[in-house]
Amino acid sequence: MTKETAVSPEQLQSLFLKATEIAVLDVREGGIHARDGHILRSISLPLGVLEYRIGELVPLLSTQVVVYDDGKRQLAEAAKQRLESLGYHKVSILLGGTSAWRDAGYEIFTGVHAIGKAFGEVVEHHYGTPSISVVDFKQRRDNGENIVLLDSRPEHEYRKFSISGAIDLPGAELVYRFHEVVTDPDALVVVNCAGRTRSIIGAQALINAGVPNKVAALANGTMDWLLHGFPLEPGTAEPVREPSSHALEAALESAAKLARQFDLKSITKQELATFTAQALLEERSLYLLDVRSQQEFETSHYPGSRWAYGGQLVQQVGEWVGTQNARIVLIDGADGVRAAITASWLTQINWAEVYILQDALAGAVEVGTAPHRYAITPPKAREIDAVVLHRFLAANEVNLIDVSASNLFKIGHIPGSEFTLGTELIAKIRSIKNDHPVVLTSVDGIVASYAAARCEQAGLTDVLVLSGGTNAWLAAGLPLIGGDNGQRQQFLDIWPSPYTAENPHAAFREYLDWELQLVEQLQRDGTAEFQLPDLV
Repeated sequence: MTKETAVSPEQLQSLFLKATEIAVLDVREGGIHARDGHILRSISLPLGVLEYRIGELVPLLSTQVVVYDDGKRQLAEAAKQRLESLGYHKVSILLGGTSAWRDAGYEIFTGVHAIGKAFGEVVEHHYGTPSISVVDFKQRRDNGENIVLLDSRPEHEYRKFSISGAIDLPGAELVYRFHEVVTDPDALVVVNCAGRTRSIIGAQALINAGVPNKVAALANGTMDWLLHGFPLEPGTAEPVREPSSHALEAALESAAKLARQFDLKSITKQELATFTAQALLEERSLYLLDVRSQQEFETSHYPGSRWAYGGQLVQQVGEWVGTQNARIVLIDGADGVRAAITASWLTQINWAEVYILQDALAGAVEVGTAPHRYAITPPKAREIDAVVLHRFLAANEVNLIDVSASNLFKIGHIPGSEFTLGTELIAKIRSIKNDHPVVLTSVDGIVASYAAARCEQAGLTDVLVLSGGTNAWLAAGLPLIGGDNGQRQQFLDIWPSPYTAENPHAAFREYLDWELQLVEQLQRDGTAEFQLPDLV
């Protein structure tokens, strides 16, 4: 390894202090990223899905990329080789990985979305966001006090479980639809989520927006609710309708207040054309993100944009934007309220430059879901169709390996298949003792196609892919089964939610303790560059 292709922990720390574009990628499995700890200003991009996801996360081949693992270098070197084969030409390895980073005296952060969770704790500390305990909240509501409970999570989370009587207003929708829901300015508004971050961000968003009500975050969310023995139930309230003219007028006033308070920047389509040209010339990275609901996005969206639900984007910015100090342009409807509240938070996180596109949906639009942006077209693999595979399985003459994410494997997988981590696939195939062919599958077959190509590069030529993946198996009328197939200990690609732990209450306490200590850890770390102004 030459000097030019590696950076020391001290050099990486110096790079963080510059305002230049950089992508720092942890190429270990996502569960290991969370369990063993990672560098705060990095994103999780496991080696097994590198080719599949890199095109959207790091769109420019000229980006300075630093990859790392635990210091053993095997995964990092493989990632560097793959990125360079895709055309990325400024790729370095962090010498010694997380082990060297820790030994150099820098902080290692456990958990998922640590930078977003840490930001939430800093917000509460900086602004003094009001909170109410679950006991106090329940007693006051049971006593008939005038309280409105708003659940700030996406609808699919709300439908799984919520506190009785909560109204679902996820993330950026809080300010947009608030006055449609809360018509009494004397009501106490309480914002909850599953833990802490989205409660804090949601409550403070309403305060920043200048709503007339007293607002508080439900301290520790539904975790503390359960710890006190109170029941949850599936969320049943109907989605809140579009704001009426009066409610929208109030929301627009809030957006204007946010724009002044946080000096939000808007651009015209002509200015966006300049940004786009600079991206095409590999000068600056550009991310066009639509912060409306998924249904609105699929009805019509700005050409080339991707859907990124505003509230989740704030907490999980690295899931959409892999390159730090890049440009983010937010897309919204004509009113721009959801873009304003999202931009107000992203500006403070300071992960990238943030702009709002004016009149985004006036003119040409696209419909449907946005196509995935591949760094390389999915390779053409040798395929087997579902019916033939079914016969091979019935005769026990095939080794079927599922390289989907473990959460999807648990929801439904082909009987007889075995889950394998992408980082362990080559070793797994080489360990097979029989002479039967190996077939790979994933949800739609695309991740499996990339995996098959890596197998071929490693000299494993007798590897097939299920045509159309597990979706095609299901479409052929063939059965799936759920569960972990006895492989739960191997599910290291995703860090499990405390709600799925064997002892949820212990997991809740551990999680809440972790989140509460993040402010002190941030102060020791020194790489986060949050910019929280004083409110006026």
